[in-house]
Amino acid sequence: MTDETLAHIKHSIARAMGGRFYPEKFKGIDLDAISSEADFQKLPFTDKADLRGAYPLGLLAAPEEKIVRVHSSSGTTGAPVIIPYTQQDVDDWTLMFCRCYETAGVTARDRVHITPGYGLWTAGIGFQLGAERLGAMAVPMGPGGTDKQIQMMIDMGSTVLCATSSYALLLAEEIEKRGVKSKIRLRKGIIGSERWGEKMRRRIAGELGVELYDIYGLTEIYGPGIGINCKYGSGMHLWTDYLYPEIIDPKTGENLPGDQIGELTLTTLCKEGAPLIRYRTHDLTRMLPGVCACGRPYPRIDTIIGRSDDMVKVRGAIIYPGRVDALLATIESVSSEYQIMIDHLNGRDILTLFYETPLEKNTLAYKALEKMVEKSFKDKIGLTPVAKGVAIGELPRSEKKTTRVFDNRY
Repeated sequence: MTDETLAHIKHSIARAMGGRFYPEKFKGIDLDAISSEADFQKLPFTDKADLRGAYPLGLLAAPEEKIVRVHSSSGTTGAPVIIPYTQQDVDDWTLMFCRCYETAGVTARDRVHITPGYGLWTAGIGFQLGAERLGAMAVPMGPGGTDKQIQMMIDMGSTVLCATSSYALLLAEEIEKRGVKSKIRLRKGIIGSERWGEKMRRRIAGELGVELYDIYGLTEIYGPGIGINCKYGSGMHLWTDYLYPEIIDPKTGENLPGDQIGELTLTTLCKEGAPLIRYRTHDLTRMLPGVCACGRPYPRIDTIIGRSDDMVKVRGAIIYPGRVDALLATIESVSSEYQIMIDHLNGRDILTLFYETPLEKNTLAYKALEKMVEKSFKDKIGLTPVAKGVAIGELPRSEKKTTRVFDNRY
């Protein structure tokens, strides 16, 4: 941590103390005594439960007359998390998003087809603001209406697709099914909102014929657009002039040295409406060493492999969806789509892994593939599943995020 970064952090802490939330959270802590990175790391973390407890506007740290908008996280459990934004927050977010487009090679001549949702969710409006700042033509479709999405994509000559990976795959499959790929002018896909594996990435890129970019963000920290990978594909650049990242041990909270995998924790440096100090994202990743080949000065995080709160334990084996993605990516004749069902039957936990395959059901090759998947799962994850192959397209597709793990034990 440089002296300049520490000064930015202390300024952000002072701004946060102007609200109601942090004076209570930091009660009894001598904030003036923070003079080093080690001092900063002694501050307590902020978690989503804290933010839910502050509903509706307990996070507000700026005068109410400066607030121009609120957004809410897309989570479905517990009280909503309401994040207020000043005009400066919106402007900063717009600049970061524009920077993401530029990093992905999008220009003012592009037509940006936006499928994520609008309203309280940050995604749709974030993609639109960034495109407008860049000078590109925004096509603000929002979610759903696949027939209309494809028709508008053709009629408008859309060149950039913004979507979740699940919906990008759904669109790719529908375009192929309808035989209209020759009418599609897409050249880039900017994908966010959920973790996705390499096999799914290859399918979307191949079926749509696009270069793919993985955009990162969360509503609590502006929204999507706080980081993206460049053309070299070696991790996602984080805009550290607006954010300070840490990688911590999810269990102990201790900072992890070097490039170890842990939980990404973020502190906002410029946010006015709802500054956050040491916010636990629960996203699992690592900081990548060295400078990217693109020469950008912004540090990189690796692909998100999962969430610390998405972990499930079955008969002693720890399972993250990211590990399953990586496992299936190594097996031929297994497609990108899968589901895990966990049940407790006759006093024993049973994990069933459904995966899509083009192989004909009940053939020798089909049965051999099931055995191979079971063995690979056992070797790499430590648990023998019940592997079941299903036809391509049989597992559900989603216009938003796809749920991969269903734990029916509780």
